[in-house]
Amino acid sequence: MSTDLTANPQAGTELHRCADALLTDLAAGTVPAELPAGFADMSDHWLAPAIEALVLLMRGEEALEPLARAAQRDERRTALFLCLALAVAGQGDRIHASWLGSAFGDLSLDRPVTHGQRALWLAAARGAYGPAGKIFVLRRLDAVAASPASEPDLWLRALVPDQPSTVVSPALAGFAELAELPEFAVPVQAAARLTHLRDRCAEITSARESTPGAGDETGTGLDDLALLEAAQTDRSGEATVVWSEDEPLTVLRQLMGSGTPERPMRPLTSHLLSDLHPGSHPYLAAIALHVAAPIVRSAAERLAEATRAEAPESVTMPILGHRVTLRPEGPDPESLGAAEERIATEGTPVRARPRAAYLLLALAPVILVVALVLPVLPLALLAPLPAAAGGYLLWRRRRRERADAEYVVKQLSELRELAQGAVWALHDYARESEGRVKTAASDLAELTRLLRRGPRAG
Repeated sequence: MSTDLTANPQAGTELHRCADALLTDLAAGTVPAELPAGFADMSDHWLAPAIEALVLLMRGEEALEPLARAAQRDERRTALFLCLALAVAGQGDRIHASWLGSAFGDLSLDRPVTHGQRALWLAAARGAYGPAGKIFVLRRLDAVAASPASEPDLWLRALVPDQPSTVVSPALAGFAELAELPEFAVPVQAAARLTHLRDRCAEITSARESTPGAGDETGTGLDDLALLEAAQTDRSGEATVVWSEDEPLTVLRQLMGSGTPERPMRPLTSHLLSDLHPGSHPYLAAIALHVAAPIVRSAAERLAEATRAEAPESVTMPILGHRVTLRPEGPDPESLGAAEERIATEGTPVRARPRAAYLLLALAPVILVVALVLPVLPLALLAPLPAAAGGYLLWRRRRRERADAEYVVKQLSELRELAQGAVWALHDYARESEGRVKTAASDLAELTRLLRRGPRAG
C-alpha cells in the first residue's frame, strides 16, 4: 500500500487539516465527539484510519475495522500514533499492550534512540500508561544495560556534578600541606563523594508517586508547541499528566507530516546521563538510575574501598619550607635535625667584617694627634665625629646579629611545634578514619538497598 499523500494533494491537505484540529483538541484536553465534517479515507495513507480509530477509542467504541486498515498500511506508525495520542489525551489506559511493543521497537547501545522511542519513554515514565507502561520501558532498557565497568566516573559526574572539588579532613584542617597528600586526601574525598551519591540516589528513589509531572523542568528547547502545555484529564475529570515536555506532541506532528524537521537523534547513554542530572524529571531519573544501577553500585563499592586505605607509617611533608618526616611516635630526629640546621644556616647570613666601622674608629685619634701637633684646635673638635660614626655602624651590626639569632630561635620553636602538632593531627586522622570507614559502609549498604528497590511501578 502507498503511504504517499502527494498522489492525492487534495486528500492530503484535508487529512492534515483534520489531523491538526484533532491534535489541538487533544492538547487542550478535549475529546472530539465525532470525526471532523468532510473526513473520509480518500487515500491509501495510514493516518486516516488511525485518526478514525483514535476517535472511536476515545469515545469508548469498537475500532477494530479502522485499526486493521491502518495497521495493514503501516503497523509501526499506527501503533506509535495511537500510543502517543492517547497518552497526550490522558487516556493511555486504552492502549493495547501489543501496540507499545510495535511502536517502541528494539533499543541498542549501537544505535541512536529514535524520537518515537524517546516520546514513549517519557510518556511511560510519567505514568501515562500506568504501572504496565513503566515496567515495559524498564524491561526494554534492562535488555541493553551498560556494563558495570562502563566509565563509572561519567555516571557519577551526572548524578552528583556539584560535589565539592576539595574536601579536607577535620583532623588535618590546620595542615593544608598534609591534607593535600594523596594518602590522606583520597579516602576523605571518596567518603564525601559516596555520601553525596547516597543522598542523590535517595532523592531520586523517594520521588512521590502522587504528583506525576511535578517539578518537570527538562524541556527540550523546542518552542513550536510551548503554548499547548496543559494538564490532561481522565474520564473522571481528575488531572493525570502534566505535559511540560513537548516530545510526544512533536512526534505526533512529525507523524502527521506537519511538524518541524526532526532534531538529530541521541544515543541511549546520552539520554540516560541527561536523565540522571539534577533537575531532570524524578520519574525519568528513577528509570535511568535503575538502568545504571550496576555501574553506580560498582562505583560506590570502589569509593567505599578507597575509604579503607590505611595511613602510611611515615609521611614526609614540608614544614616552614623544609622536608620533615613524621612518624606516629614523633618527628624523625634526623630529618628534624637537618631542617633545624638549615634554618640556623639560612637565618644567620654571613656578613663581611665591619672594616668601615674600624677605619672610622681608627681615624678619630689620628685627627686628634694631628690637631695637637699642628696645633689646630678646631680640627680637634672634629675627632669625635668619625668615632661616633664607627660606633653606630658596630651597634647596627650587633643589632642585626641579635635579630637574626632571635629569628632563628623563633623559627626553630615554630618548626618543633608544627612538627609535633602534625604528629598529633595524624593520630586524630587515624581515629577519624575509623568513623569514616563505618560511615562509608553504612552509606554503601543504604545505597545498595535503594538501588535494589528500584523505581516503583505505580
